[in-house]
Amino acid sequence: MTKVLFSQETMTAALLDGKKLAQALQAEIAVGVAELLQRRGVRPGLATVLVGDNQASQKYVKNKRIACEKAGMTSFSHELPAGTSQAELLALIARLNADPAVHGILVQLPLPAHIKEAVIVDAVVPLKDVDGFGPENLGLLTTGRPRYIACTPHGIQQLLLRNQIDVAGAHVVIVGRSNIVGKPLALLLMQKGVEADATVTVCHSRTRDLGSLTRQADIVVMAIGRPRMLTADMVKPGAVVIDVGTNLIDNKLVGDVDFAAVSQIASAITPVPGGVGPMTITMLLYNTLQAARLQSS
Repeated sequence: MTKVLFSQETMTAALLDGKKLAQALQAEIAVGVAELLQRRGVRPGLATVLVGDNQASQKYVKNKRIACEKAGMTSFSHELPAGTSQAELLALIARLNADPAVHGILVQLPLPAHIKEAVIVDAVVPLKDVDGFGPENLGLLTTGRPRYIACTPHGIQQLLLRNQIDVAGAHVVIVGRSNIVGKPLALLLMQKGVEADATVTVCHSRTRDLGSLTRQADIVVMAIGRPRMLTADMVKPGAVVIDVGTNLIDNKLVGDVDFAAVSQIASAITPVPGGVGPMTITMLLYNTLQAARLQSS
């Protein structure tokens, strides 16, 4: 791809098109799926588990299922009522853990309040934890030996890599410390290698004078869930801005970045929607293919 460049004269950011890149990567994954089926007779299978009727979660799971089937994988969908007990959910996960046709298990978060998310995450066997949220897979990432990388962080890394944005030596400021995005992304970008070697600062809702830190960043990643929180005065001219936020305002999806203003300051920026979201689904497919390879070797 063409390297992202910044012009002080135009002061307009290049758009990091996650949807377009996701389509290219999913085509690559589909080739890998076909090869695995031909060589070993194994078709990767992904089980999605949705508890309750959260509309956003329903949409995400549907998109994941469609992408899975388009890539030639088998999709197993389990939609449970909001009143499902923790014991009932654990019983389903136990069955999926034991099913040889299921190579990856995705339990859509958040779960209803009466179910402890940590218990459910821990119940998925590590080899089928294609979300990369479990303690074993996060631990492997911490030690520099990743098996499955959490999908959103991995998608962000691929967006940077495939757009030839140099991460090595860059100061990356991540706003958000969740186990889903902030923490694993920090671990990922601190690894040694051409896709990482960054200096990482992790901020959060209790960080004092956030703007003084984001203004130092070569790359800013917003993953805090506050609409349009990152304003133009918080961004260094020429910085790259990655927006993970998905906030619904007046029936419109907006990110954690004031896109209109920041795009006049940054060198490159992701849109919402169409930026990080499609990449998250793509890396889930990537992990599922990896899981099928590992479990059939």
